[in-house]
Amino acid sequence: MIHTKVRCREITESDVEAIADLLTRGFVGRSRNYWIQGLRRQAFRPVPEGYPRFGYMLDNDGEPVGVLLLIYTTRKDGEETAIQCNLSSWYVEPAYRNYAPLLTKIAQRHKHVTYLNISPAVWTWPIIETQGFRAYCRGLFFSVPALSRAPRWSKIEVIPPHAKQIDGLSEAETELLTRHARYNCLSLVCRTPKGVFPFILQPVRIRRGFIAPPAMQLIYCRSATEYTACAGRIGRLLLRLGKISVIIDSNEPIPGLVGIYTERRGRKYFKGPHRPRLADLTDTELVLYGP
Repeated sequence: MIHTKVRCREITESDVEAIADLLTRGFVGRSRNYWIQGLRRQAFRPVPEGYPRFGYMLDNDGEPVGVLLLIYTTRKDGEETAIQCNLSSWYVEPAYRNYAPLLTKIAQRHKHVTYLNISPAVWTWPIIETQGFRAYCRGLFFSVPALSRAPRWSKIEVIPPHAKQIDGLSEAETELLTRHARYNCLSLVCRTPKGVFPFILQPVRIRRGFIAPPAMQLIYCRSATEYTACAGRIGRLLLRLGKISVIIDSNEPIPGLVGIYTERRGRKYFKGPHRPRLADLTDTELVLYGP
């Protein structure tokens, strides 16, 4: 069948309800409320000027028949400001699959932008690599922080969503922690004699067929070294919340932590001029839409 009215265009706010319907049809197991919540968060978050707020859609005479969600953020890379784009959920109705390349072509056309794919299915890894993406994270480290020794004279603080300032942190990090607390993440500050260290964690969604102890995903820390130093204090707090494990993006076992490293899952890819750093999944689909 020839679809003469199909075009690729930017998603606008007036498309959100129809896009949520399309994604609900395309992703079994994800509710419409899941998509609506994430799209609303995208609607209100800051986006670098000149880039799409939601992404692109295939428009068939006013009806969306395909979608690729994009999440643009500004990152500091030393003294340089870099643009990063998380290629998020992609779906095209079966009858329009021959138009799918239009979405990926327009979505990845900026050479100065670093594109991320943080949730690729294992069977897609070879396909993604042929498209020019490189793995920056090869696996996951499942840590058990409560088995680490807590630093002496340390304490842990849970940061509320509307905190105005956090002693010892910059304005930018304070805003980062409070913003993610509003996304239902667990934002923490560990205070030790050696400094003040920020962390953001998120509950993990247990997938069917995969049995794991109650776990959290490490969304943000400055470095794995800082997490290792504070793991004991973090672990004791998490035990009170019924959580045992913290999952960390990693390319190897992490010295000083008790846990298991695996490369069977968790691979993450990028394409572009700036290699993403590990332990920074802030403002990605994982937090805007949820695990």
